[in-house]
Amino acid sequence: MRIAIVHDWLVVYAGAERVLEQMLACYPDADLFSLVDFLPAGQRAFIRNKPVITSFIQRLPRARKKYRGYLPLMPLAVEQFDLSAYDLVISSSHAVAKGVLTGPGQLHLCMCYSPIRYAWDLQHQYLREAGLERGIKGWVAKAILHYIRLWDTRTGNGVDAFIAISRHIARRIRKVYGRDSTVIYPP
Repeated sequence: MRIAIVHDWLVVYAGAERVLEQMLACYPDADLFSLVDFLPAGQRAFIRNKPVITSFIQRLPRARKKYRGYLPLMPLAVEQFDLSAYDLVISSSHAVAKGVLTGPGQLHLCMCYSPIRYAWDLQHQYLREAGLERGIKGWVAKAILHYIRLWDTRTGNGVDAFIAISRHIARRIRKVYGRDSTVIYPP
């Protein structure tokens, strides 16, 4: 069985990356995909020093420091990964990884840490903290987040089964995607 694991981005070793580490321990031969990979050489042990297949965002200007600013391009970027050769696709997602395109003969499991928080329940807080509550930039940001919500809702249908990291996240998955999930506490 060919397995692909798709992770949102690799920039630090934090909570989602600890879960990713366990996924790679279970599936050491899996291929690893990520929108960007800016892990320093000394912090790659948790991904078993695997090569990472990245998206075009990896090569965009200032992506190393400002990759989150490319949020409007992330849906397009994650959909460009060609996963057609894999039997099982596991998305490790708190943002866009679950939006990968899979076919009817593939199983897509999503380990969901949360639906995109800054597009859903925390939108107003994020806009306020970024100074984007008013003005033209604010309207543009709100329009982008509206588009992200529409895309995020649609891509929930491409997941065969959701795994939530807690009952709280399971409730959020139910509310946002209208889907049930299995709770598996990390890691």
